[in-house]
Amino acid sequence: MAGLNPFAQFQKSFANGGVEYKYFDLASIDPKYDQLPYSIRILLESAVRNCDNFHVLEKDVQSILSWTPDLKQGQNDVEVSFKPARVILQDFTGVPAVVDFAAMRTAVYGLNGDPEKINPICPADLVIDHSVQVDFSRTADALSKNQNLEFERNKERFTFLKWGARAFNNMLIVPPGSGIVHQVNLEYLARVVFEADAEGGKILYPDSVVGTDSHTTMINGLGVLGWGVGGIEAEAVMLGQSISMLLPEVIGYKLVGKLGPLVTSTDLVLTITKHLRQLGVVGKFVEFYGPGVAELSIADRATISNMCPEYGATVGYFPIDENTLSYMKQTNRSEKKIDIIRQYLKATRQLRDYSNESQDPKFTQSITLDLSTVVTSVSGPKRPHDRVSVSEMKKDFRSCLVSPVGFKGFAISSDALEASGQFQWDDGKSYTIKHGSVVIAAITSCTNTSNPSVMLGAGMLAKKAVEKGLSIMPYIKTSLSPGSGVVTYYLKESGVIPYLEQLGFNIVGYGCMTCIGNSGPLDENVVNTIEKNGLVCCGVLSGNRNFEGRIHPNTRANYLASPLLVIAYAIAGRVDIDFETEPLGTDANGENVYLRDIWPTRSEIQEVENKHVIPAMFQEVYSKIELGSEDWQTLEVSEDKLYPWNEESTYIKRPPFFEGMTRELPKLNSIKSARCLLFLGDSVTTDHISPAGSIARNSPAARFLSERKLTSKDFNSYGSRRGNDAIMARGTFANIRLVNKLITKTGPRTIHIPSQEEMDIFDCAERYREEGTPLVLVVGKDYGSGSSRDWAAKGPFLLGIKAVIAESYERIHRSNLVGMGIVPLQFLPGQNAESLNLNGREQYNINIPTDNIKPGQKIQVEADGNVFETILRFDTEVDIEYYRNGGILNYMIRKMLH
Repeated sequence: MAGLNPFAQFQKSFANGGVEYKYFDLASIDPKYDQLPYSIRILLESAVRNCDNFHVLEKDVQSILSWTPDLKQGQNDVEVSFKPARVILQDFTGVPAVVDFAAMRTAVYGLNGDPEKINPICPADLVIDHSVQVDFSRTADALSKNQNLEFERNKERFTFLKWGARAFNNMLIVPPGSGIVHQVNLEYLARVVFEADAEGGKILYPDSVVGTDSHTTMINGLGVLGWGVGGIEAEAVMLGQSISMLLPEVIGYKLVGKLGPLVTSTDLVLTITKHLRQLGVVGKFVEFYGPGVAELSIADRATISNMCPEYGATVGYFPIDENTLSYMKQTNRSEKKIDIIRQYLKATRQLRDYSNESQDPKFTQSITLDLSTVVTSVSGPKRPHDRVSVSEMKKDFRSCLVSPVGFKGFAISSDALEASGQFQWDDGKSYTIKHGSVVIAAITSCTNTSNPSVMLGAGMLAKKAVEKGLSIMPYIKTSLSPGSGVVTYYLKESGVIPYLEQLGFNIVGYGCMTCIGNSGPLDENVVNTIEKNGLVCCGVLSGNRNFEGRIHPNTRANYLASPLLVIAYAIAGRVDIDFETEPLGTDANGENVYLRDIWPTRSEIQEVENKHVIPAMFQEVYSKIELGSEDWQTLEVSEDKLYPWNEESTYIKRPPFFEGMTRELPKLNSIKSARCLLFLGDSVTTDHISPAGSIARNSPAARFLSERKLTSKDFNSYGSRRGNDAIMARGTFANIRLVNKLITKTGPRTIHIPSQEEMDIFDCAERYREEGTPLVLVVGKDYGSGSSRDWAAKGPFLLGIKAVIAESYERIHRSNLVGMGIVPLQFLPGQNAESLNLNGREQYNINIPTDNIKPGQKIQVEADGNVFETILRFDTEVDIEYYRNGGILNYMIRKMLH
């Protein structure tokens, strides 16, 4: 178990304001420190500070210190433990975590313990930002109407979360209507350097974070190392546990030169996204360096870091420099705090001077981008890394129309290229749309709405457009969803809001809206015209994702663009326009108005930004952020520290993870006479396993809801019902593309072996449960690949799956299975189900040792007389402790009871 820190002798201190601040002097441990990338230094500091030779081993520290540019994934898979400083959640992914904590309290109470001991050990912040939709737009009351509807739809979830905000210590819940999780993180929640109580003073260490949203990486722009994880890893960190990760390659991305006067940070990030996606950086760290970085504001850097998932890296990291500290001052962090941070960073050699080449670390590979070569760009029509220069947009779109169906093709026949359709609008006028017509234009998402330069730029462009007499067709669904209240503040102070509103860009909400598909409905006349004429109509948005079907079912082409270009294309009404040669419209004198006539320069925007984006705004907005709206304030919640579970609820349900749990460790048993629920092949992803999207009307989850008198319009999605295990269990493996070799057709069905009856997977699992039959899965290579999803492990546990036998595992999913008490077994090298003549119809006996389990030991499996050995994929002593307890949550409950 945990022991003394073997690196304690490297702790040093300095005094500031009469307080002694301790820190670990990493450079004195090993001279190799100065050659390490700055992102790796943060991993090292965490390993040194948390080294207890149980969760974090001495060899983890040595592995990180020995990081080398020659490290290649697949050739040198070095696994290390990492303890982030904090966790951040959004409401879709955060609700299950709060449900689990509430259930743990109930379990501790049932075991005669103190339920108030169950709190996040590691600080956790949850921002409610994923529930609001653009149901109303282009009116002065759109914001209030959308927020009212949001509360109506999500009242039960919000009430639960408000209870959690009161009940749990070390957990901050930011109410709906406050902003996008990543921008609130950037402007308010981020510490940059943590300051914690320690014996005789304080201890300082770098801020680092994992979040249950892939765009958690946005915080890398502020010098905070962070990335997205699944729910089980996030809960583990909240409970004070470390997460396991592969020591990554680090790609150095050097920026030189300056951006042109008409180029935005959005153009830059779309250029970088295409470049890095082509290079191939999946699973790697990207660290930015070079004199060009100093030319970028923190908001510009955050824009680049935000789209890290789109270029595929784990992080897109910008080390801390004086610009970072200036941003902290601008966002109302205290002078004293900033002074302590500066002192700490200098002492640990973590403060970067981008113009000083002697500070450049070693990288696995280095590439260079000259900022002066960046041109005005968009990305699309179906992927965020398919960058198109605006000057080529007309030609590119016309090419996409006729190209074969694919990421850059719609296969429109030559005789349908000029298709169009007309409809009547409320103003009594008739309008025509065709291929390339814009029907959604949204300044949305965390990518750009955190950046004053592009938001003010959009406002200034709107002002010039209105003054020139330009307008936007009334049928185009325009919307503005700021990332925080600060954005609204500076847009108002700079005087541009009236012009944005005049063009139809009224504020519709504060949250992740159009970019995640919460774009709301299009007018029925527009939809009917699109469908009747087979039109490829377009969405233009300032977001980060534009996959087909994501933004809206009727926008087959979607383009990512700066907020300025969102407005420009909305005015044009189409994407197949050459802005250089074709006017946007005419002014009062009948003169042509071109985009160049209304486009503000970077220096014009900077002047307005310097004048209007000031610390007082941040102080004003964030001083009352926890207060929330009137709707939030009037939500009545229980004062009890135990959640009052409602058995009738279809949204929030007490999960059965702790049923029958005792204070004592359960007796370990071998798995006897198990049946194979599913017999699967290679590359089964977490998307195949974890419930997502809409609830099919003929599914077990739909039947469950129908039995509770809900109609299909009230089913909502699996995402919104992630707090109800009964629904999520019924949706596990419910993917229509699942290939189960026990049956002939693709889909969420299987065979109940004893009766030979085919049925839905959940129904089959229930039949086995009633018969007292344990279950296993037999699968191929890379089981659990794709994004980490907590229900990809929780769901199988609830189906009664005790073990998985696979050729290989995705690393994090293997860890998640262990976290839920499921045994991961691996075929010996060169063996698989086929070579062992397994067909999935056997009965399985798995000989689990009742004591003295060792990481990686051989485990014997017998399947109808066929005996073979497998590798027990408990990779560490911590894994074994979790298994002995029945999973990580049970382990933590017992730990709290003693």
